[in-house]
Amino acid sequence: MTFDTTHRMECLFQRWHKDVFLCSSLRSVLSVTCLLLVLLMSLYPCLWSIGVRLHSVFTGNYLPGHYSVLIINSPTEQTAKDIGRAIMEKRLAASINILTRTSTMYIWKDEIRDTSEILMLVKTKTSRIQHVLEYVRSVHPYAAPEVLSFLVEDGNLEYLNWMDEVIPEH
Repeated sequence: MTFDTTHRMECLFQRWHKDVFLCSSLRSVLSVTCLLLVLLMSLYPCLWSIGVRLHSVFTGNYLPGHYSVLIINSPTEQTAKDIGRAIMEKRLAASINILTRTSTMYIWKDEIRDTSEILMLVKTKTSRIQHVLEYVRSVHPYAAPEVLSFLVEDGNLEYLNWMDEVIPEH
């Protein structure tokens, strides 16, 4: 080999070595970034809850929309108690009120119906609504149970903090 060929080979080797080092460094940075994103995504509910608590502590105010009240109807008081107890045992709500004997009028299959039902007021975190809804759908005797949610815009801060303690994020 001549000096020129040897010099070219050394230059190519040095350039290749730099490219390999740069690619492996870039891969490492991308891997760490992806790992951090996955970690943050998995911790998001906890971080959100901590953020809401910090907001409440520092401002003395409540952050609207973090809690909700659901209205769920039921054909009998026993059915309402059974559904309510299961929701509480699953820690999907902090409190449930069962309002007995409400008069209900509705249209079903083109007929106006008039009956009495039992209403449940379920106090929960907005993040848990889908879990409550899925459970109610799985056990409710009605084909289309009434489950309506309303965001809590404001409330007693001590009560809302208690709800945070009682209802886990997961």
